[in-house]
Amino acid sequence: MQSKNPLRALVASSLAILGLVGPLAAADDTVKVGILHSLTGTMAISELSCKDASMLAIDEINAAGGVLGKRIVAVAPDGASDWPLFAEKAKQLLTQDKVAVVFGCWTSSSRKAVLPVFEENNGLLFYPVQYEGEEQSLNVFYTAASPNQQLVPAAEYLMSDEGGGCKKFFLLGTDYVFPRTANKVLKAFLMAKGIPESSIIEDYTPFGHKDYQTIVGRIKSFAAGGKACVLSTINGDSNVPFVNEPEPLRS
Repeated sequence: MQSKNPLRALVASSLAILGLVGPLAAADDTVKVGILHSLTGTMAISELSCKDASMLAIDEINAAGGVLGKRIVAVAPDGASDWPLFAEKAKQLLTQDKVAVVFGCWTSSSRKAVLPVFEENNGLLFYPVQYEGEEQSLNVFYTAASPNQQLVPAAEYLMSDEGGGCKKFFLLGTDYVFPRTANKVLKAFLMAKGIPESSIIEDYTPFGHKDYQTIVGRIKSFAAGGKACVLSTINGDSNVPFVNEPEPLRS
């Protein structure tokens, strides 16, 4: 029977495979897994729910008898929205805690910080969110969409009559690898479809940015005359002040 909880199914199936090779089990009747997310800092708004969902999946698996007769034990350190700290915690999970697998990271910056650790120690990371592409590793399961599967179809829809026939695109993102690389792909796609470079604006803000009044003003000026849209790759708690900016985006 197909599981009603896809995360539970993912955790269970991956651990069943890992359980066959054996040496990473914590004890005869348990197996450790790492849950590596930001529990504090600017990214906690997104990553706490991932940690909670993973813990719920583990609880459900254990309640159903575990995996291959073993009870799953989670080790969940705090990456604290700090990319070097993510690498430090990943090494701790693999070399000290001896986890069988890690479910974690959210930003591409944190993923890129831990990647050398996983490759050096032959660990396995399940990365749960969309990413910018241009990377592959035998030590990472990239479980979500790349730009051609998400941003490009969104732009195609917005350019269609049904989507509003947009001809101007404001690409707003947090200033790190995913938004910049994804928007590079998106900009190339838009220009190939005949959108002039002058009708594409890119703007980036730091992690944790709070004041979007000036940027919203720029968006409103850019959108004058209609047929304009915003494609946002803002990440973390900056989304809250952006969407709550007193000057509404609609005219």
